[in-house]
Order: sequence, then C-alpha cells, then structure tokens
Amino acid sequence: MPVNYDATSVGFDSVVTEAKHGLPVNELFYSLQGEGKLAGVPSVFVRTSGCNLRCWFCDSYHTSWEPTHAWLDVDTIIDRVTDHEQAKHVVVTGGEPLIHDKTTELLTRLNTAGYHTTVETNGTIQVDCDIDLVSISPKLANSTPSAEKDPRGDGEWADRHENRRVDLASLCKMIEAYDFQLKFVVTDRQDIAEINRLVCRVRNATDEIIRNSDVLLMPEGATREQLAETRELTAEVAMEHGYRYTPRLHVDLWNDEPEK
Repeated sequence: MPVNYDATSVGFDSVVTEAKHGLPVNELFYSLQGEGKLAGVPSVFVRTSGCNLRCWFCDSYHTSWEPTHAWLDVDTIIDRVTDHEQAKHVVVTGGEPLIHDKTTELLTRLNTAGYHTTVETNGTIQVDCDIDLVSISPKLANSTPSAEKDPRGDGEWADRHENRRVDLASLCKMIEAYDFQLKFVVTDRQDIAEINRLVCRVRNATDEIIRNSDVLLMPEGATREQLAETRELTAEVAMEHGYRYTPRLHVDLWNDEPEK
C-alpha cells in the first residue's frame, strides 16, 4: 500500500536529522523482488525517502529528486509488514535508506521477528546492524547528472554526486560485514571498463573474496521500452567478462507501474 498520503516534499542532502520518531516512508507494498540473487522472491518493500546522491536515471524519482513521504514510526512499519503473512523477506530500499538512524532499529526489529532482510544501498554509508543481504549498487560515471542529463536541467547536483558516488572504505566495510552483492547499472558498453576497474580496486582493498558471481550487471531502464535498448547489450557484456546478469523483473512484468 502506498503511504505517501499527507506527503511532504523535503530537500534531502546527505545525512538527515529529523526531530521525528520514525522514518520517511514513500511506499510500503508487497511484490516480487525484481533484481539480484533473490529475484522472484515474494517480499515486502519498505521504501524510504531521501538520498545523498542524485543519479539522473533514478527509477525512484520521488525519493531523491523530489522526496515525498509520510512519517511512520517503527511499530507501525512492523505492523504493516506483518499484514503480509505470505512474505518472509523484507527489502529496505530508497532513496538511500541508510542515511536514516531509525533504519538500524527497523532492521534489528525485523531480524528479531524472523524476517530475512535485504538492504538496497549505494554503498557510501557504513552501518553496524542486522542485515542478511546487502545489495550494493556503486554508482558509475554514467549516473552523474550533468546539465544535459539532469532532470531539472541545471546540473546543480553534478559535482556533489560525482564527489560522493564511490566511497571505497565504506564499500569494503560492508562487503566484509555482510553477505553481499555488487550490482552495477549498465547504460552502454563503455561502462564495463569502469566496472572492471572498480571491482579490481575493491578486491585489492579487502581480504574478502569477491567472486565474479557476486558482481551483477543490470540493464538501465525504468520502462520496458528503455530496457529493450540495454537488455541484450548487458547480457552480452556479462557473458564476455564472466559476471552475472540480473533482470529487472518488476519492469518486465509491470512496466513502470507504482508499488511494483
């Protein structure tokens, strides 16, 4: 169910400090995990609002460029999750959910209640909490909102985004602490050189083993039409370099329909 009734537009930047006892939740709904190692698994999604980056192709525009949400306390979120008795998996996503202090409490509560939790993050923030799978999506240069690609047309976020989009120390900490997957959005063939360089940098910076099967390539596109332009290329690149291809199952099934 959507929870962006009484929604408020907020200019989130980096870490958000709010005098509220809860989380800014843009959506809370039951669906299938569409991406990554658990693609196809029935899951409850808790989508928080607010992000410290601004990818020009963000498929959750109303959690980043124009954040909207309702404030829900952790008890209410837990109650709404448990309404979906079929689901044993919960995906906490955004935006960037780890900019909110209360996300840690939510994850701990979900773990105690016996749920498997996945956190979808850009990998720039370190946390210490209960997470079963951390789905890290490091942002490539293709994500930077230049003046030509900025949804607002002014390129105001370009430098901030570019300076923040990769935090090697945070990436390594998360890889060392949790079961993980590294998920990269592919827009064209040129992206693979940057992906290879970043994977090599991470491997050199940590003792944790990063298998090629831990590296997932995902086609860019929030609609079926957009996916059709990048899907085959991404699959070819994955095979050429021994990485894993991940679909965007929710887009294939429901196009860009909300709450899917």
